[in-house]
Amino acid sequence: MQRAAHTALHVWSRVVGPALIRQCSKCRAPLLLSARAYSVIPPPRDAEEREMLHRVLRVDHAGEYGANRIYAGQMAVLGRSRTGPLIQEMWDQEKKHLAKFNEIMAENRVRPTALLPLWNVAGFVLGASTALLGKEGAMACTVAVEESISEHYNSQIRALMEEDPDRYTELLKVIKEFRDDELEHHDTGLEHDAESLPGFWLLKNAIQLGCKAAIYVSQRV
Repeated sequence: MQRAAHTALHVWSRVVGPALIRQCSKCRAPLLLSARAYSVIPPPRDAEEREMLHRVLRVDHAGEYGANRIYAGQMAVLGRSRTGPLIQEMWDQEKKHLAKFNEIMAENRVRPTALLPLWNVAGFVLGASTALLGKEGAMACTVAVEESISEHYNSQIRALMEEDPDRYTELLKVIKEFRDDELEHHDTGLEHDAESLPGFWLLKNAIQLGCKAAIYVSQRV
């Protein structure tokens, strides 16, 4: 009797078991296929939506790339000063932003702006030149740039919310998180004497004019 039971168990494990596993896998397939197949960007419904999403990603990636180069320029001048750790902390957050957009861009095969080489040089020069004015100069640049970026993110959030907030839930989460980081950097700049720089408002307006121009062309080129 024991031998018969053992033989039956052996036959079940060799024949019936794999068949049940295959059947279970087939049962689970629809569940797996119904799960969200994208991380942040939904599959475009048409060419118009595809172009809209690509513009959003292209300009946001360019903005984060430029911000990284600005902080790199600031660190080249002030990295060994007492302000260095503060700038490095903000730069580290910007690195995470850029890495996330790099990931999303690659995942969705989005072409970056052709002007990245220009933003590479311009961002570093802006960061280094304002840092040469001292801590106040670097913080003034941070206030101007981060205010421009956060305002741009806010405009994107409003547009996506009006379009379809449920469809763009994950993208909205990313943009809102990064917007909050930029606002934090803006406030940090104010807390560290940005406005005490002589000519602060003139410098701020000049930088923000350049940011608006960069945003405009990065969406299109």
